[in-house]
Amino acid sequence: MTDLDVHHPNESTTPQADLVQDLQNKSTGSRVNWARFLIWIGVILLLVLVGLVLLKRQQGPLPLGRPAPDFTLTTFDGGSISLESLRGKVVLVNFWASWCKPCEQEAADLEAAWKLNQSSDDVLFLGIAWTDTDKNAKEYLEKFAITYPNGPDMRTLISQKYRITGVPETFVIDKDGNLAYYKFSPFLSVQEIQNVIEPLRRGSQNSGSIDTKE
Repeated sequence: MTDLDVHHPNESTTPQADLVQDLQNKSTGSRVNWARFLIWIGVILLLVLVGLVLLKRQQGPLPLGRPAPDFTLTTFDGGSISLESLRGKVVLVNFWASWCKPCEQEAADLEAAWKLNQSSDDVLFLGIAWTDTDKNAKEYLEKFAITYPNGPDMRTLISQKYRITGVPETFVIDKDGNLAYYKFSPFLSVQEIQNVIEPLRRGSQNSGSIDTKE
């Protein structure tokens, strides 16, 4: 047998090997296409969110002294709370996110203020996690030992109603269901929170109170 007659298996492939290689190439290409698709979906969702924020800024804040937009919050523990069912209570609604550093500044004060008011029947605090994951949001609540009801803002439906442009933002609703106060920056002390809650508990109309971001 001459050198020309020697068969080298590695120098040629069988039809089966060609088929396997072709399938592997197609699988790799499919994964690349899916990755590109997911990236584009993420970009589109981000642009939609930015557009909504810009739209809310153009609309301006909600008018004080008018009925607060109704909503139903599904809490992280599986409960359900509707704003309509809370008539007769002063309701503090705080929008926050686990990735928000200013939110961390007021977390302990909000919890302390809640503890001061928890025993009363006419005050309720609600926390709404904005553009967050359930895992990160729950870890945040555990980190700051927050005990008042909290839940995610599903599809940002609640934040859209309240025209929020970022976090933290806090809205306080009086016993008649009217928007009495909002703050577009972190609370700086427990006393600051109490100064908003107490007049409304006594029935004093404190409408017109606005605290914007500095």
